[in-house]
Amino acid sequence: MWMRAGTSKGAFFLASELPQDVAERDAFLLRIMGSPDPRQIDGMGSADPLTSKVAVVRKSSRDGVDVDYLFLQVFVDQAIVTDSQNCGNMLAGVGPFAIERGLIEAVGEETRVAIFMENTGQVAVATVVTPGGEVTYSGEAAISGVPGAAAPISLAFRDTAGSSCGALLPTGNAVDEIEGVRCTLIDNGMPCVVFAASDVGATGYEDRDTLDADTDLKARIEAIRLKAGLLMNLGDVTEKSVPKMMLVAPPSAGGAIAVRSLIPHRVHASIGVLGAVSVATACLIPGSPAQTVAIVPGGKTKTLGVEHPTGVTECVVSVDAAGNPVEAGMLRTARKLMDGVVFA
Repeated sequence: MWMRAGTSKGAFFLASELPQDVAERDAFLLRIMGSPDPRQIDGMGSADPLTSKVAVVRKSSRDGVDVDYLFLQVFVDQAIVTDSQNCGNMLAGVGPFAIERGLIEAVGEETRVAIFMENTGQVAVATVVTPGGEVTYSGEAAISGVPGAAAPISLAFRDTAGSSCGALLPTGNAVDEIEGVRCTLIDNGMPCVVFAASDVGATGYEDRDTLDADTDLKARIEAIRLKAGLLMNLGDVTEKSVPKMMLVAPPSAGGAIAVRSLIPHRVHASIGVLGAVSVATACLIPGSPAQTVAIVPGGKTKTLGVEHPTGVTECVVSVDAAGNPVEAGMLRTARKLMDGVVFA
């Protein structure tokens, strides 16, 4: 099944329908996407990392969990398939897909689907609109980066801190200096390096094409990323898609913070779900580059608008009495695009 999930698009497979051997599976996925090729002309990919994604779903045997979800990023112009990160956008399609494929039964007007995210070992709960016991994709919820409206899918994340790096702040520091740039190395569901756009010669308000064309800037950011990967317990990240690089600036559209995200070598058209959650969390770290420029509301439950090139992604972060994040949530939508057979 091909779905638009959040601001991403890709293939959703039952695990039983893919080769069990990892090398065979990856070769198949590269073939169906048309990678490696900048245009992906001989496959279903659309020449962008955001549309070259795969979700592998199976019924779960874990207590309190309905389905297991493995995310795979298929590179566009390299013969690489990686499971080194999660994807909160594709996560939005897992609940509807699981119901459509009969892995779980819809119950009432809304169905909650507990999803184990294999990439990070964490659980998310998706609430899917299911009037009459069937998934509906029509609704009035709108998210930035997607035209029109659709049925809302709420995602709630718990215990995501350190899911890939072992700790919310892998180095134990609010700020680390790398290549002369003050950075917050953070992982609240997605490993990210957060730094002021102004510290690398950008404004943080550039459009995607402008940043993508600045090869000198991107080379400087990549040098930071390679060193950050080692500090974040991710090892050599030369061929990995994490950590994501987050250039932050003061908000300009009524949100909490402005962000330009590299994922990691191309600029994101918007921002990934868990990347946004990690940036929103960085806004709560005293002295961090994000906290320095952000406008943060009060209260124990904080709604933080993360501004990006195509709009604003709203994150809701709950904190404990000490100000530490304990739960993060987000509103997404999804739409079924095609259900059929893909040929390799």
